[in-house]
Amino acid sequence: MAVDVKLVRDLRDQTGAGIMDCKEALEKSDGDMEKAIQALREKGVASATKRVGKDTNEGVIETYLHTGGRVGAMVELGCETDFVARTEEFRKLAHDICMQVAAMGPVYVEADEIEEGDDRPPAQIVLMLQPYIKNNSSSVGEMVRELAGKVGENIKVVRFTRLAVGE
Repeated sequence: MAVDVKLVRDLRDQTGAGIMDCKEALEKSDGDMEKAIQALREKGVASATKRVGKDTNEGVIETYLHTGGRVGAMVELGCETDFVARTEEFRKLAHDICMQVAAMGPVYVEADEIEEGDDRPPAQIVLMLQPYIKNNSSSVGEMVRELAGKVGENIKVVRFTRLAVGE
């Protein structure tokens, strides 16, 4: 099936994927935009999974103070290159994760960090398992993996801290 250039451009604008990847996804989905987006997501997650072991020695430290200055958060979001660390999408994700930490008060980054005897629900205390506050249909971990697939680098939340007056 020949794919319209406008469709390829629209898909690229929505997903940030490469032109050839967009064209291939549209061809395989017979021009169905939703199926093509899903195929690109799966491909991105698969490529991000391959990169999980890569070092994340670059990145940013982002801060967020909630209105009134009574709650604040600081997050270190790591990636492989300073090129990705400087992108607007990466910095926005770091900021959004800061807001998540301030709002939801997670205790751990990953589920394997849960201390023995901590009986609280993992989705409540593990940052990567929490529903993303800006899109409840995805977890924070899924949002991180989605950006990792899009930029082709390993991205991970290295650490975070949350401060609240009186806590």
